[in-house]
Amino acid sequence: MKIKHGMILAAGLGKRMQPITLKTPKPLIQVGNKNLLERAIELLINHGIEEIVINVHHLPGQIKDFINSKKYEAKIMISDEQNMLLDTGGGILHATKSFEKPFIAVNPDTLWSDAYCNELKDLEDLYFKKKKPCLLLVNKKLSFDSSFKGDFNLHDGVISRDKSNEYIFTGLQILDQNAFSSIKDKIFSMNKIWNYLIKENSLIGHESKQKFYHLNTKEMYDKISNLIY
Repeated sequence: MKIKHGMILAAGLGKRMQPITLKTPKPLIQVGNKNLLERAIELLINHGIEEIVINVHHLPGQIKDFINSKKYEAKIMISDEQNMLLDTGGGILHATKSFEKPFIAVNPDTLWSDAYCNELKDLEDLYFKKKKPCLLLVNKKLSFDSSFKGDFNLHDGVISRDKSNEYIFTGLQILDQNAFSSIKDKIFSMNKIWNYLIKENSLIGHESKQKFYHLNTKEMYDKISNLIY
């Protein structure tokens, strides 16, 4: 089986990237020869995704114009959050409500490259083997930004959380609508879903071996821009 649906979280405010994001939405920030959104879209399309939904909030017209200008092979839809930001969990749930089968959700703040193609395939294989939501994690020792604190632990493929948290969430995950079955809220963080799944011992992970580049501040953008081509 192959997953055919994907979602990209592009509805942030971009406040930590000012002044760049005063005129450019964060997903359209250029790093090397591609912008962040372009890297995320290509990762999904190269994996065989046929339908992508992207949520938007800040300067959404620029994102829509960019997508229309590229003529991507996949069908790309917009989930508009201009009037109300739904947070990460609410944004994913709202954008993917028409997806009856599992989907890949991607945060474009990570610099996705072709090096992640095999790891995405491994993550998909893990999902279909275990039939549980799964995340791509990376040891924080591989993070270019050494200030990052870990999000999770990973032992024998099972994700947990405690004070040690040696792994960072890369921004790539595979879910289906069942993961949201206990949620009644409209606005909520994915942490609410993850914490519930961890309690049920139902959140699994695959470890990435890539150097982790994540764009979260203007300072980090300046540093990364000198390295990525």
